[in-house]
Amino acid sequence: MTAKVDPETCTGCGDCVDECPTEAIVMQDDKAVVNEDECIDCGACVDVCPTESITMD
Repeated sequence: MTAKVDPETCTGCGDCVDECPTEAIVMQDDKAVVNEDECIDCGACVDVCPTESITMD
């Protein structure tokens, strides 16, 4: 499983970037993007996303 961001609903707030313990999430074009190789599937980003734009797939 890896975190997936829905770019249609992501507002680019950056909460997930701040919360990710492995720095696997970066902002690109004002949207969160997950580096799947760095993601450890902890779900921290899912818990802090105010728009529920991140899921674990």
